[in-house]
Amino acid sequence: QVQLVESGGGSVQAGGSLTLSCAVSGYTYSITPLLGWFRQAPGKEREGVASIYTTARGTYVTYYSDSAKGRFSISQDNGKNTLYLQMNSLSPEDTAMYYCAASWQRLGGSRASLEPMRYNYWGQGTQVTVSS
Repeated sequence: QVQLVESGGGSVQAGGSLTLSCAVSGYTYSITPLLGWFRQAPGKEREGVASIYTTARGTYVTYYSDSAKGRFSISQDNGKNTLYLQMNSLSPEDTAMYYCAASWQRLGGSRASLEPMRYNYWGQGTQVTVSS
């Protein structure tokens, strides 16, 4: 059973940075090769922010939403069983609950990798609030 626990959320002023972490237990890339970050603002649907896929050769393929591209960076440290999301140049529009998730699906580098319905395991979320 894969379990995910997010941390690192908080309050920051516009233009600032935050790094979110997601501790993943029970994870093996051969079973859940796709990991992702999602967010959900009040009254809005959950949306994909970034995904990272581990290929059979052990390389990584990342994909970002248009809003995250150029500002956010997803990475994983298998030695620490941790997924990260480095967020820079934050704006109030980035305010949301952020979730990490894991998927059995072998999707890498595609918009489909940001679809919440494709993920099987979810964390409880960490709140990010950006003030102007």
